[in-house]
Amino acid sequence: MKLSKQDIEHVALLARLELSEDEKDSLTGRLNQIMEHFGKLQELDTSQVAPTSHSIPLQNVFRHDTAGRSMTPSDVVANAPESRDDQFVVPQVVET
Repeated sequence: MKLSKQDIEHVALLARLELSEDEKDSLTGRLNQIMEHFGKLQELDTSQVAPTSHSIPLQNVFRHDTAGRSMTPSDVVANAPESRDDQFVVPQVVET
């Protein structure tokens, strides 16, 4: 499928792009080259290629979740501006 200058103008209008005549001519040629490459790819026999969602195998990179030493509630609120019963005291944000 060969793209015409009118196709480029239509896509530019849809994308709200303002192109000069030189840009339209340049894009027409370059996009037609890209379409030729896609045409060559369409000629390849891919019947023996398994469908994949990624080109390379993926693996989980997260570390193992292991239990560790945690802080006590009194250590957590030790530097708080105000605390009561091992809890943070904050200003009320909802009016009742």
